[in-house]
Amino acid sequence: MNVGTAVPTAVRHPTPWADRIGRTLMALNAVATLVAFAGGVMIMTSVSDDRVITEAWRTFAYIVFAGLWAILAVAPRRQWGLWELLLLQKSAITVYSFAMWDMPDASSTALIDLAVTVTTAAAYVLCRGWYAWRTDAPSR
Repeated sequence: MNVGTAVPTAVRHPTPWADRIGRTLMALNAVATLVAFAGGVMIMTSVSDDRVITEAWRTFAYIVFAGLWAILAVAPRRQWGLWELLLLQKSAITVYSFAMWDMPDASSTALIDLAVTVTTAAAYVLCRGWYAWRTDAPSR
């Protein structure tokens, strides 16, 4: 145990293999989202005028999400609230898509967002993302 704490070091820091797997999952989510961005650009070029702004908004949001996952891949315990925001948004759209299963694109959205929700939740546990909220948390 560390002097002055009641928490063993093994509990405070994720194991190197867990941290590496969690960071890799976040990096994969970032790359997959950039692929979705490329697909979104293609969609933007072919939609009707009444849908182009909505598709542009959706497409450019992929860059934000890719960036958020990249930030977490680099520094998973420095970003308080970022994990939880991603998990909240991805969980909400997943649940909504499953509830609206018969709507166009609902099934593909549900399955894709379920995958990124699960990988983000797994990485949160592996990297101990909740440590970002602690003032004495290991930063790397």
